[in-house]
Amino acid sequence: EVQLVESGGGLVQPGGSLRLSCAFSGFTFDDYAIGWFRQAPGKEREGVSCMRSSDGSTYYADSVKGRFAISRDNAKKMVYLQMNSLKPGDTAVYYCAAERLALSCRYYQPSEYGNWGQGTQVTVSS
Repeated sequence: EVQLVESGGGLVQPGGSLRLSCAFSGFTFDDYAIGWFRQAPGKEREGVSCMRSSDGSTYYADSVKGRFAISRDNAKKMVYLQMNSLKPGDTAVYYCAAERLALSCRYYQPSEYGNWGQGTQVTVSS
């Protein structure tokens, strides 16, 4: 059974940093892509970043390029999202998701991921 559990969210001031963690189990990362998504109140879920192990590809939404970084630790079965220079507009519930993808993860929408964590709240406010 595929399971994903996010942690690391919280309240941070604008300009601050947080590192989100996604612990995964039930699959081998080499066969899957893992993505980070977020959903703010009243908005649709959007892709933030993703990583596909089989070709080493990564993707970042334009809104987070240069501020966020995705990484992994295969031994610990963890994927991380380092978030720097946070803005109030980054406030959302953040989710990690996993799916077997045939192409680079940049081409896939949230609806195409079948395995999701429960989410972790990130609030950027002074």
